[in-house]
Amino acid sequence: MNESLIDAAGPVRNGEELDIARINAYLKVQIADLQGTPEVTQFPGGASNLTYRLRYPNRDLILRRPPFGHKAKSAHDMGREAKVMRGLKPVYPRVPNVLAFCQDATVMDSDFYVMDRLVGIIARQNLPKDLNFGPEQTRQLCCNVIDKLIELHQVDPAAAALADLGKGDGYVRRQIEGWSQRFRAARTDDVTDFDSVMRWLEAKQPAREVATCIIHNDFRFDNVVLNPDNPFEVTGVLDWEMATLGDPLMDLGNSLAYWVQADDDELFKKTRRQPTNAPGMLTRREVIAYYGERTGWSVDNFDFYTIYGLFRLAVIVQQIYRRYKDGATRNPQFAGFGALVSYFDQRCQTLIAASTL
Repeated sequence: MNESLIDAAGPVRNGEELDIARINAYLKVQIADLQGTPEVTQFPGGASNLTYRLRYPNRDLILRRPPFGHKAKSAHDMGREAKVMRGLKPVYPRVPNVLAFCQDATVMDSDFYVMDRLVGIIARQNLPKDLNFGPEQTRQLCCNVIDKLIELHQVDPAAAALADLGKGDGYVRRQIEGWSQRFRAARTDDVTDFDSVMRWLEAKQPAREVATCIIHNDFRFDNVVLNPDNPFEVTGVLDWEMATLGDPLMDLGNSLAYWVQADDDELFKKTRRQPTNAPGMLTRREVIAYYGERTGWSVDNFDFYTIYGLFRLAVIVQQIYRRYKDGATRNPQFAGFGALVSYFDQRCQTLIAASTL
């Protein structure tokens, strides 16, 4: 195993420290034979739920908790995320093993859960240099990752005991209405109003879902774990915070909102968080075609899902920016998110102008 490829955590960020004495005492009641006191480190990111590594002498664990500061009432539901993972584990084995879920406010100021750590490679902004992948190998890896999203969309919700995870029919309509409401609630005076985009999405939404299945809602390269002994193999899928029952094409549209490719404009390239620009990676059009071929679902009118995905991402960015403007989070990387939201509006309008829908 090439240790240099393994995804590593770093120091805990200021203001995001844990009361490890309380957590340690709690976990030793929940998990048998846990020894010593853990070394605590933190993984990159932090716009969504926070992820810590608890390295015990005899066990390697991951703790997930919500971000510090104000959060939307329905967001960052740790119990729901743990339930999804526990339900999926027997039928979709790429899910980590959840060991404990805590709602005790005397242990932490928020709910949290703890799971076994999946040791492996996580391709964040760029592929690790030590992989030395050429274009053909990169293309194969790309297809293997997309296959895991396709496999998820084939899971029977009842077999995962998750038939009650969502509301069923009407998912598309609920998403357009819900994300529009969230944007209006989070909007600040220094960003665009997105009115024309919201009107277009409302008018062009399909009459019904192509299917109702378990969807991840945040499926990206930096949420999958690769086997360090065989980097083409996806051994884990992480971050089930937003999973629900819904339309699989909406899920793919969400993923493609993050899919920055090599020939994109310079502003969009600045949003890149995964190595989708690497030589050999499928373009967005190729991903859509590949997905349609493998699933049999029609992707002929995918413009709606592409624009929906970008709009949804803009709302998420705006919600984070609102928290920053309100002083609920101090992370300086969020200072430029307002300009990014306005850029997404322009990008959506350009796609709408070119659409044949």
